[in-house]
Amino acid sequence: MFDISLFLRHNFARVWTLASEKLTSLEIGYISSVTVTELLSPNVGPHQCPNQIRPSILPGIQKLLLSVDYITDTMVGTISKGLVLLTHLELRDAPLIEPRITFDLTNSGLQQINQHGKLKHLSLIRSQEFHITYFKRVNDLGILLMADKCANMESICLGGFCRVTDSGFKTILHSCSRLYKLKVSHGSQLTDLVFHDIAATSLSLTHVSLRWCNLLTNHAIRSLVCNMGLKVLDLRDCRNIGDEALRAIGSLCKLKMLLLDGTDISDVGIAYLQHGIIGSLVSLSVRGCKKLTDKCISALFDGSSKLQLEELDLSNLPNLSDNGVLTLARSRVPISELRMRQCPLIGDTSVMALASMQVDDDRGHGSSLRLLDLYNCGGITQLSFRWLKKPYFPRLRWLGVTGSVNRDIVDALARNRPFLHVACRGEELGTDPWNDLDGSDMHDYEELDELEQWLQEREGESDDEEMEDAEDDAFVVME
Repeated sequence: MFDISLFLRHNFARVWTLASEKLTSLEIGYISSVTVTELLSPNVGPHQCPNQIRPSILPGIQKLLLSVDYITDTMVGTISKGLVLLTHLELRDAPLIEPRITFDLTNSGLQQINQHGKLKHLSLIRSQEFHITYFKRVNDLGILLMADKCANMESICLGGFCRVTDSGFKTILHSCSRLYKLKVSHGSQLTDLVFHDIAATSLSLTHVSLRWCNLLTNHAIRSLVCNMGLKVLDLRDCRNIGDEALRAIGSLCKLKMLLLDGTDISDVGIAYLQHGIIGSLVSLSVRGCKKLTDKCISALFDGSSKLQLEELDLSNLPNLSDNGVLTLARSRVPISELRMRQCPLIGDTSVMALASMQVDDDRGHGSSLRLLDLYNCGGITQLSFRWLKKPYFPRLRWLGVTGSVNRDIVDALARNRPFLHVACRGEELGTDPWNDLDGSDMHDYEELDELEQWLQEREGESDDEEMEDAEDDAFVVME
């Protein structure tokens, strides 16, 4: 990723012209749409006379990822026309105010996409980070015009297209026969009808994300699962998805990642996964599914099948208690990432159970966990920090806790384990699966090497004493 904030606008223009013609992939964390248009325009650039012709810039670019202030027709047209080898285009904007028509994407802009016919992957996302806004000037006609040139598209991600209805989305499904990845967010008019006849298409979808599509119900999922090769399914914040959807999903034997945050599922629905996909799942998230209780843990980890599960998100479950975590610990499943933030009934017993958990006999206690998020769990006290010290959790690299429990103990823990990143202000740990839908880039935590082990052993004795002093001080205050 290239950070242009290090350069003044006219200086960056000169840097841009020095880019190698052999450059094939470029990602810029933030750049204005006007700057992109100026720099890629083939004839006139910044500080040039109108009659001064400039050679093509970045002629070899095949993959372009930009985060801009506004996605506009002019910028899209300039990119599509100027980058003749482009196969992968990702554009994301985050407007501070409602865009005017000259600084927005319309049907005309969509019609300009893929002018050279080489585009395989397209992502157009309007973020709600700063202002609740959408692509209000794009409707079904724009999608139809785009689809005419996108028959060979393999991956399409659309976020914030609030005026596109079932007709527009069905056009994509029926026009792009090679499509394997479909991602739609904030599809406020997308309904079950989009997938009603998907079995009649030649599609072999492997990655599907339908986040914040609140009109979808269980019927859509029943139709969607005809794609038996699905590996990633993201249904986060689809509030009308319930247990019957999980019954259908249970037949997807190749599914690796299932994200169900904020859906209407219950323990009954989770049980449908027990004898189906639970053996293949690598990542499961049920964050904010308010109906779930400890019984969902029993349903998932009953010991009847060998599990590959590595990432589990149980955050914001008001009815999840220490008993559920005890069940998880007894299952000996080698989970590497466990998130339980905002669970009021989770306390010290859970930490002790996870610390004592042994996946196999030669790796130590709590050995598999590399990320543990306990932020704002209601029952965590100073006692838990005794179990977060060495030798427990030997592979832990990320820990989320509430700093207000006792700041001195948190700081002492950080010094006790210098290679452990302790987050205590509520920040999310690791990456967001929303930006990693293919599931192929699982976190690659390095093993504890000899240097780390030597440093920890050297610091261990003094740090242990320091942490014990902090704990003693804390207990004195409590008394």
